[in-house]
Amino acid sequence: MSTPTDRPPLPGDFVAFVKRDCPTCLLVEPVLAELAAARVLTVFSQDDPDFPSGPDTRDDTSLEQSWQHEIEAVPTLLRTDGAGREEARAIGWHRGEWEALTGMTGLGADLPDQRMACGSLSVSPDLAPELAFRFGHRGPELASRVIELGAREDAIETLFERGWSDGLPMVPPTERRVRAMLEGTSRAADEIVASVPPDLAPCSVEKVAINAVMAGCRPEYLPVVLAAVEAACTDEFNIHGLLATTMPVAPVIVVNGPIRKSLGMNSGINALGQGNRANSTIGRALQLVIRNVGGGRPGGIDRATHGSPAKLSFCFAELEEGSPFTPLAQERGVPEGRSAVTLFPGEAPRNVIDQLSRDPESLAASLAVCLRTIHHPKLVLGFDVLLVIGPEHGRVFAEAGWSRGDLIERLHALLQIPGSELVRGAGGIAEGMPETIAQLTLPKFRPDGILVVHSGGGAGLFSTIIGGWLTGAEGSRPVTREIGT
Repeated sequence: MSTPTDRPPLPGDFVAFVKRDCPTCLLVEPVLAELAAARVLTVFSQDDPDFPSGPDTRDDTSLEQSWQHEIEAVPTLLRTDGAGREEARAIGWHRGEWEALTGMTGLGADLPDQRMACGSLSVSPDLAPELAFRFGHRGPELASRVIELGAREDAIETLFERGWSDGLPMVPPTERRVRAMLEGTSRAADEIVASVPPDLAPCSVEKVAINAVMAGCRPEYLPVVLAAVEAACTDEFNIHGLLATTMPVAPVIVVNGPIRKSLGMNSGINALGQGNRANSTIGRALQLVIRNVGGGRPGGIDRATHGSPAKLSFCFAELEEGSPFTPLAQERGVPEGRSAVTLFPGEAPRNVIDQLSRDPESLAASLAVCLRTIHHPKLVLGFDVLLVIGPEHGRVFAEAGWSRGDLIERLHALLQIPGSELVRGAGGIAEGMPETIAQLTLPKFRPDGILVVHSGGGAGLFSTIIGGWLTGAEGSRPVTREIGT
């Protein structure tokens, strides 16, 4: 809102803000008449230009004056100096405060000594955002072009028709909504966040904000989306390759740190599913940036044979509370207590059921035989994996004192596979590795190819496997980025 120095000057010696739909304002109507008879009083009425009838009453149904002068409740009585600047105010009706403010005695002699104020219309939750947009400091000019719609055009249908949608309805990115979104970050709107593949288009904070609006994000989600865009557009993550592959993979966003709680992200029941606004819209915003800024669209550069629901949005928070492991971001170098995103190039999740293992060796062995199936039991070293340990499985490792490193080390040991089982033709299956490795023993995953996080509901002896994409120079590596402001 405004500050005392930039508020518009007020007329007269005293100014009152009222609304007819306020019992206390109706109560003090005769007091306002007393003041008007003895002093220069101007009244701004929020809902009825004819109320009250006696003093110099002015129409403030636009709520501009109420917003500019930060009126939070009515009646509010202001005393001004000779230049129209506020010197003091009284809120509600309190005879002693009004008499001290005005220098008059005996005000409202027939009235009760005090009455509570009512809420100002200018702070109503359904009006305040629009008032801030109309009357507040609008910031720098937005660089994006404005698209004018005809009177009979539907904004949501237009987003479909112009190819900006991912197939689901989107929030129209009006100037008010984009400016409100930009309030979620301290970064300048014209700052370039990244060059987004495949077109390597420069992407500003403003462009990210527009796509975050369309995705349904709240402004406070924007720093997470910005960090995810930065991570996705690194050479290490290789979003271009992730788009161009025929495999059904997409960016999976894991969020760590205090921001999980402040945004209300889901790390518990159904953490990898629908129903949480932050989880759903942050992942969607990243995908829309890739589509609308970078040009990565299905049938174009996006060549996935089957695709995956993960291509709409795949974002969740790690359940750090009660976890047997240090948070993933901290394990990957982010200082304790900081918030971060980790992007993993993953397919859709698959469930692991083990309801009988009560010791870590048995459970690790169960997980290992399931992990061997990524993306085929006879293919090794080509793909990473993100293993999401559910809390009930996590408790097994916690009670045995196993750390994340202990679990990963054991999984690698269990996933040393004889080459004779991997070669082409073994088991009557043509798929497989070259005959040259028949005498070797090979690991299923590269040394840092297993990522482990803790997430999910408290009931259910389940964990989840998210298979990765090609590793190496032509593939993708997980990337972690700290979340800024």
